[in-house]
Amino acid sequence: MDSPLPPAEELALIDRELAQLDARRVYLLARRDWLLRLLRQPGAAAAHREPGVSGPPAWSAGPAKQASTPSVQNVLLTLGAVLLAVAALAFTLVSWGSMGIAGRSAVLAAVTAAALAAPVALLRRGLRSTAESVAAVGLLLTVLDAYALYAVVLPDTDGTGYAAGAAAVLAAVWTGYGSVLRTLRLPLPAAVLAAQLPLTLAAIAGDAGPLGLGWALLATAGLDAALALRVRTAAVPAAVSAAVLGAAALLTGAAQSWSAGSAAQALAPAALLLAGAASGTAAAWREPRAGAAAAAGALAAVVAAGGLARPELAAGWTGVAHLLVGLPLLAAMRVSALPQAVRRGWVLAGVVVGALGALAAGAAVLPVPVARLRVLEQVWAATTPTAGPFAPGVAAAVALLMTAGAAWWLSRVTPRPEPAAVAVVLAWAALFTAPVLLGLPVAVVFAAQLAVTGAAGVLALRPPARGAGIAAAVCALAGAGSVSLGALDGRAATFSVWGLLGAGCAVAAAYGPAARWLRSGAAVCAVGYATGLAVAGAAVTDLAVVWWALPVLAVPALVAALGPRLGEVRLPAEIAAAVSGALALALSAGRPGSLALALALAGVVCAGAAVRPERRILGWAAGALFAAATWVRLVQAGVTAPEAYTLPVTVPALAVGLLRRRRDPEASSWTAYGPGLAATLVPSLSAAWGDTGWVRPLVLGAAALAVTLTGAHRRLQAPLLLGGAVLAAVAVHELAPYVVQVAGALPRWVPPALAGVLLLAVGATYEKRLRDARRLRAAVGRLR
Repeated sequence: MDSPLPPAEELALIDRELAQLDARRVYLLARRDWLLRLLRQPGAAAAHREPGVSGPPAWSAGPAKQASTPSVQNVLLTLGAVLLAVAALAFTLVSWGSMGIAGRSAVLAAVTAAALAAPVALLRRGLRSTAESVAAVGLLLTVLDAYALYAVVLPDTDGTGYAAGAAAVLAAVWTGYGSVLRTLRLPLPAAVLAAQLPLTLAAIAGDAGPLGLGWALLATAGLDAALALRVRTAAVPAAVSAAVLGAAALLTGAAQSWSAGSAAQALAPAALLLAGAASGTAAAWREPRAGAAAAAGALAAVVAAGGLARPELAAGWTGVAHLLVGLPLLAAMRVSALPQAVRRGWVLAGVVVGALGALAAGAAVLPVPVARLRVLEQVWAATTPTAGPFAPGVAAAVALLMTAGAAWWLSRVTPRPEPAAVAVVLAWAALFTAPVLLGLPVAVVFAAQLAVTGAAGVLALRPPARGAGIAAAVCALAGAGSVSLGALDGRAATFSVWGLLGAGCAVAAAYGPAARWLRSGAAVCAVGYATGLAVAGAAVTDLAVVWWALPVLAVPALVAALGPRLGEVRLPAEIAAAVSGALALALSAGRPGSLALALALAGVVCAGAAVRPERRILGWAAGALFAAATWVRLVQAGVTAPEAYTLPVTVPALAVGLLRRRRDPEASSWTAYGPGLAATLVPSLSAAWGDTGWVRPLVLGAAALAVTLTGAHRRLQAPLLLGGAVLAAVAVHELAPYVVQVAGALPRWVPPALAGVLLLAVGATYEKRLRDARRLRAAVGRLR
């Protein structure tokens, strides 16, 4: 830290700066104490000046704050107001009868006048919070005055009608009171809340019925909306009240419209709904943030028009009528002359109408694919009816097509991908279910649904819009699954439908410009359909189920033969072929002879595929399958000494492995010695586990020990692990009876106790055991 000043001068400078900081700190602390004392004296801020400072301080321009902090102050004032309100209510309800008319009037008038006049003096002293609390008590007293007037002077008057008039008077009084004392924030919102009651209560008192009540609610909501647009101080409560009452009015009109028995009866509810639509649109026209009002109004207009048409329409076509009115609202997106709030609200209403129509139509057509599940009860039983029982659901298909067209139009005018995907799904659902809904013959239904599925597949291969490709692929997959399931109802349908779908999937897999994931999925489906056709072909014959594996194995053989010609879809096709091969082995498992033959043929397929350099790893699978086929055949022949058949294979295999290691010392021991050792050790271990004598386990254990020691000495992984695993298995087999006897002789609490001790020991040395396991894994990994 270099400095241009000498050390002595720099030290003196630092001391002077520290002294100035100390003096400044003492001054600020003194001023802080003086300000705190001043704030504890209400109203004194404007009259006091700091000694030694000329002119008014910067904080003296506004009214003084009250003594306590705002949170504590508000709590105290609220509690005081509540207590006063409780006292006034108790006085009115309990002590009222002990006084005369004059006394009652005098007491209430005096208390109310005092409560309403007190805020004037409090505001002059700057006590706004106290004034708000006292004003709240005064407003409550006016309500009690109204109740007292009804109970004493007008007891025979209709209560609902009197409440309507009292609410109107109170709203007017509170509005005037709030206009005079503009500093108070409570009177105007209270007046707005009171103004919600007069028309509604008047309609109830006059038995106006549901429509009359709806008109009263709508009129009140309109007044609230006008108040919210013109008076900003009451905008929030007025807007909330307008939304609540407007929604209630529209719901009332909608309920009356839906319950109308004729178009003439639906006229009055339609008028109410249209008036609400006009009110909502007018509010959105004036207020940019009132898009929800425009949306609600547009929905009301749609319900009104649909309600007029509903009584004259057949079942199912009401939704179409609503869509005819609601979907054109989407065109407001392109009408620039409309305010943005109106455009946004109308478009939202159109989307809501379309979504509700699509959901209703989807629920109507859902029984079509669900009904095909009954085919699984009995395959090839020809239970599919010649005509579907869903003819009344044709309106649902029309509704789906209408919403699909609207969604497609939206995809052309908006950059988002969702409308295109929705359009594809809805159009597919309508076209796929329409033949069944129309009650067409089964052959026509299958032909039409195959055509729709193929069109969806083509659309997935070459999507015209962003987002439509994935939706089309999902629709094609769903359609193929539904048609395939339905085709199980008859033999001819199974072969024709599955054959066409399999060919279509093969063509899609070979279509180069398509996305790779789509081509891979098509290749998997093609292999699946080929497997299904093989199973169906075998089922037609009189062969037993165990021999169905032979035609199924032709599918993996074909995929292995094609090999590199499959291109990018080779791997998914080979994985699907492996699943087909596993199915073939499962089918042949009923008899040892058929299982051995299937294992051998599967080994031949794997060996043929392993000829290619990029699939050498399949040679291991081929060896395992051949060995498994041999073991199954030996078991079938009743051989009890498998070593006589396995040792002649093990010895030359180990000799070949030894020569391989001499030529290539870097070769893995699993490649050199693994197959030869496993060829004898695994069958011998299986035989030893079923042998009750002691000779075979002893010889096998000795051989496994020798192999293990050789692997450890030569640092070879395969002999070490294979020999150790076999040795451990033999030891478990030999010691298991004695362990069972000891466990049976011990008290029942000993095994859980030992297990607990073991867990405690392992937990206490967990980190050390984990390090030991990692070192062991690293050591084994370094072996060849």
